[in-house]
Amino acid sequence: MFLSSFFQGASPSARSSSSDFTGWVSGVGGQQSSAGTLVNTETALALTALRGCVTLLAESVAQLPCELYRRTEGGNRERATDHPLYDVLHNQPNRKDTAFEYYEQSQGLLGLEGNHIALIERDGAGYVRELIPVNPKKVQVLKGSDGMPYYHLTEQNETLPSRMVHHIKGFSLDGFVGLSPIETNADALGLAMATEQHASAVFSRGTTMSGVIERPREAAPITDQAKLDRLLNKFAERHSGIRKMFSVAMLQEGMTYKQLAMDNEKAQLLESRRHSSVTVCQLYKVPPHMIQMMDRATFNNIEHMGLQFVIYTLLPWIKRHEAAMMRDLLLPSERGGLYIEFNVSGLLRGDQKSRYEAYAIGRNWGWLSANDVRRLENMPPIAGGDRYLSPLNMVDQGNTANALNATPQQMSEIEGILCRA
Repeated sequence: MFLSSFFQGASPSARSSSSDFTGWVSGVGGQQSSAGTLVNTETALALTALRGCVTLLAESVAQLPCELYRRTEGGNRERATDHPLYDVLHNQPNRKDTAFEYYEQSQGLLGLEGNHIALIERDGAGYVRELIPVNPKKVQVLKGSDGMPYYHLTEQNETLPSRMVHHIKGFSLDGFVGLSPIETNADALGLAMATEQHASAVFSRGTTMSGVIERPREAAPITDQAKLDRLLNKFAERHSGIRKMFSVAMLQEGMTYKQLAMDNEKAQLLESRRHSSVTVCQLYKVPPHMIQMMDRATFNNIEHMGLQFVIYTLLPWIKRHEAAMMRDLLLPSERGGLYIEFNVSGLLRGDQKSRYEAYAIGRNWGWLSANDVRRLENMPPIAGGDRYLSPLNMVDQGNTANALNATPQQMSEIEGILCRA
């Protein structure tokens, strides 16, 4: 509604005078910092571990279906497919982006900048029609005199109230702006980038040889450089390359060939690069095996580590998305009957054998029906599948007569037999 006029010119309803704010301004994106090397969003993404962690979180959130549910009687729920917001959240948040692209970008910016900001396009009734993402570096957050955040778009020189902006914050110290993981950990990331640059310099400008040819001290030196070059080139041509591996060489004039091994300094460089990758994983709380560092992963623990990733790493981000969408996208009158939720059940599943064993326990003990199990496996319900089983050997003591279908006279006879015994 306001966006069409917003991009054409100033919207009177969106303007705010400077007297409306307390003067405290927080810039989303902040300043670049360095630790021996320049650290910002673009340079930090050159680290393979950081890019792997950020894209892993972004793609994990983006692949989850985002649903709008309506609470029904009896504590049940149903998808609110008739609500205008459902299609925005589930299918296409705006005319340009698919749902996957939108959530991937939003989580990616949260991982890099600590904030995701989108402009809200509403219809005449106040329902959300579009969510248009904005680069958080181009937005300043102002604290209004009413204690609410206002968003100043620097390129358009326009200030919008919070009802026109969807803002998801990462970890925050002031409650208005999320902290950027890159800016708050510039020293650790700068050290990782310096290590990568040093490793590149070793191979680009360093002297790294596989071996040397030695001549005895008493032999006459070779003074002709052309002759020396022909000797070395001929040796490399005859004995280098995959097809010539393990070939036999014969050296004349008392020459010997000495193979060189990697020294301790270069071996420590590899360890430093590995440590830098682990540091980035600690920053984003991502298990190293999730970004293909498999040296500590085993078949016994990899499934549990995957579940820990979902529960302790991914779910907090998802809850941030859900809570912010509930606050910004639903009308106040709707929040009691509607709620937004990402479906993470597929990620929490164990292997097939473990799932089926759990289903069998739930079915036999009476808290899962056949259709409950089929629903968890994304299968259609079947006729008669809503009945629950009841174990006959687990009955309340006060309901023994009902369990045995015995009359009071029969129960007294049973008690008399037991007492005589």
